[in-house]
Amino acid sequence: MTPDIYIVIIFGAILAVLLVGFIVTTLFLYQRRQHRQESEIIRMKEEYERETLKSQLEIQEETFKNIGQELHDNIGQMLSVVKLSLAVLPMDKEHEAYEPIQGTRQVLNKAMIDLANLTKSLHTDRIAQIGLAESIHFELENINRTGLLDIEFSNAGIEQSFDDQKGIVLFRIFQENLNNILKHSKAQKIQVGLTYLEDKFIMKIIDDGVGFNVAEKKNSTSSAAGVGLKSIFNRAKLIGADIDMQSEPGKGTIVTIQLPIPH
Repeated sequence: MTPDIYIVIIFGAILAVLLVGFIVTTLFLYQRRQHRQESEIIRMKEEYERETLKSQLEIQEETFKNIGQELHDNIGQMLSVVKLSLAVLPMDKEHEAYEPIQGTRQVLNKAMIDLANLTKSLHTDRIAQIGLAESIHFELENINRTGLLDIEFSNAGIEQSFDDQKGIVLFRIFQENLNNILKHSKAQKIQVGLTYLEDKFIMKIIDDGVGFNVAEKKNSTSSAAGVGLKSIFNRAKLIGADIDMQSEPGKGTIVTIQLPIPH
């Protein structure tokens, strides 16, 4: 072959290599750009879901606060008026109305105490003021006083303060679990343990109730328990906490919430 043909072959080979390189580079850049776009779409979707959930929880907390204030201002005031009215009734033990009046006073006093406890539980400012552990202990003591359940509470490690949002969300997660136990579990004993480690916070809630199928309840939208479970997992997701829920019919339930503690 003549030198000219060699030159044409070499030149053609170089062009082929450059063309292949151009195609490969173009495909690589396209795929990378597409991957970035997909990642950005996923990020924006997650951010939107997070902001939507945050707004929903903020609305819920504001509603709780308003309800608590209304209960305190209106129902509390009416109960106080009733108490004053009872105070002017006969106090003579020989009077036939003495026993019914005393019974009514006792019921009224209990109602006023229960109302005060309820408004405290609903008020987010109080949760932020006294801290998570004390708020949980307060709730458990209210149940313990009824004598209907055996309550155990433990608090291990050096307690660390969370920002207000995380503390309130953790408390609402606890409340939702407690509500599920009281409504559905038929439990006789509840154990709640808080553990503060160097890198994470752990809350464990154990009951000896009837148990349930976790996957089935999580996917259920027709039952109050299913909605409650979704609320628990959504709240945990908002603050970056992990939840492990172990339960089987007839074997009680163990719920473990873990929240990383940033340094």
